[in-house]
Amino acid sequence: MSINTLLITPPFTQLNTAYPATAYIKGFLDSKDVKATQMDLSIALFSAVFTKEFIDAIFKQADMLGNKDLPLVYNQKEEYINKVDSVMNYLRVQEVTAAYQIVHKDYLPHGHRRIKLDKDLTTEFGKLGILDKAKHIATLFVEELGDFINANVDEFFSFTRYAEQLARAASSFDTIDTYLQYETTLIEDEMLYLLAEQLQKDTYDLVCFTVPFPGNLFSALRCAQFIKEKYPKLKIAMGGGYCNTELRRLSDPRIFNFIDFITLDDGEGPLLKITDFLDGKLGEDALERTYICRDNTVVYANKIPNTIFHHRNLPAPSYIGLPTDKYLSFLDVMNPMHRMWSDGKWNKLTISHGCYWKQCSFCDVTLDYIGNYQNTTADDLVNKIEKIISETNITGFHFVDEAAPPKMLRALANTLIERKVYITWWTNIRFEKTFTPELCALLSKSGCIAVTGGLEVASDRLLEKMKKGVDIAQVARVTKAFSNENIMVHAYLMFGFPTETAQETIDSLEVVRQLFQSNCIQSAFWHQFACTSHSPVGKNPDEFEINITGPKFEGFAENDLYHEDPTGAEHHLYSEGLNSALNNYLNYKGFEIPLEQYFNFKVPHTTQVNNLVEGFLKQKILQKA
Repeated sequence: MSINTLLITPPFTQLNTAYPATAYIKGFLDSKDVKATQMDLSIALFSAVFTKEFIDAIFKQADMLGNKDLPLVYNQKEEYINKVDSVMNYLRVQEVTAAYQIVHKDYLPHGHRRIKLDKDLTTEFGKLGILDKAKHIATLFVEELGDFINANVDEFFSFTRYAEQLARAASSFDTIDTYLQYETTLIEDEMLYLLAEQLQKDTYDLVCFTVPFPGNLFSALRCAQFIKEKYPKLKIAMGGGYCNTELRRLSDPRIFNFIDFITLDDGEGPLLKITDFLDGKLGEDALERTYICRDNTVVYANKIPNTIFHHRNLPAPSYIGLPTDKYLSFLDVMNPMHRMWSDGKWNKLTISHGCYWKQCSFCDVTLDYIGNYQNTTADDLVNKIEKIISETNITGFHFVDEAAPPKMLRALANTLIERKVYITWWTNIRFEKTFTPELCALLSKSGCIAVTGGLEVASDRLLEKMKKGVDIAQVARVTKAFSNENIMVHAYLMFGFPTETAQETIDSLEVVRQLFQSNCIQSAFWHQFACTSHSPVGKNPDEFEINITGPKFEGFAENDLYHEDPTGAEHHLYSEGLNSALNNYLNYKGFEIPLEQYFNFKVPHTTQVNNLVEGFLKQKILQKA
């Protein structure tokens, strides 16, 4: 007997390109002669929902329920129904001739999002070309329909995070369990229909769901619930980022009404053991890093030592079976880096496993996917790149490392150039001083177009407390070196780190302003500090001067922790002002506006000199001379 495995990405994960989890597992199982088929149920469902027939059904369902929220959309329903197929086709193909039609002011209906756009086309569009203008208008059209579905037919509907509110901080399984007993929605019915179609194509023994985010959990469990009812002999496994971060203290057995196996950390080893177990080759005691339920009790089966499959020995991910022609390019925001995440079809590949730095105090460095660092060779990477291109016909690559090592990037760039493999790529980095102008030039030559890195907070005191291993001066010089080679730089920005003062927040904003003005960075995003149970801050709150206040663990998920900053700072109040300023800087304007004008409450004046970044850049020039 050989175990026949179906790997599923549940709705909704990402729509512009295939999420790589099932591709990695399929590549591995193929190398072990375990039959594996993969299905992107996320893009399959989205493609089925946004059709003329289904949108017509949506409006009829809203009529039946008596729901007519967003009347601007409802009153133009015939236009939405008749135009949705052409819009979806454009978002897939981006045919120039169709773009001219879409940008015509009278072609698509003007719903609540489009009307807002019409008020300031210049700001929104800037210098966008015809294809991008059409893409933006088409994206707004689809988002308006999504808003209508959410408001009138399915309260959990979202493009990328279906029912996320049920899974976030779900310390108890109660709410999820309750909602699983409710009748399925119209959207869920279509999802289960597509799932049934796939299950009828072959005789499977094991169905595996990857759950990377909280917003994938509920749809995965809905699917598992359906399989248990209709195909009771099928076994079901679940793994992925959500399990790895949230379910490490799992003790509530109720999830095992739907799932037979839940794996932690890298899925290759545990899944291979599960297939051998189902094939009768191993006993239950041989399972690794796998939760099972025995006598209504959660048991963590983890035979030691684990079977280790080193990163350098793993085969290339296999994208065979994934519908590369169905993915869509959206243009929903003007943030340049956010565009890259949603606007384009990228092959996902990991240069190295884990993080070579693994010291940042806010990061989940205690977990395997970060703490267990492994690398490979440049030739191995390029071999994998060539194989993936042959399967997808896509030459864009997003290297999804926590932080790609400079030494590996240099080797990769040289090998790509030597072997004449022409790709376009971007990745995540630390702003290491080893990213010299010479190295940045080499990376650019090899196809690098963008990097993302964590500046976090522009305060040397807090950077040291975060154990970032960088300072503001270094960040300025490194980002400028990238920018000088036309490599776009996106900076992750954080506010609200423990003990951060109002003065430090405003001073950070001033440094960000100068970095934009000096063309060191071209994109950025603010997020408020979140304390997680697997980070040094979460594990040692006293060291970072915070009080953990909850939530009470009730047997299911645990990650985000409620905390109080003893300084009494109300960090959340700064969010609107910080983002208003950032929006200006992203559009290369507003540099002259005093920072305090962005806030509707009194904030301190910055203590940073207005030529701080300029001074750092000049120092580098003098040092070089």
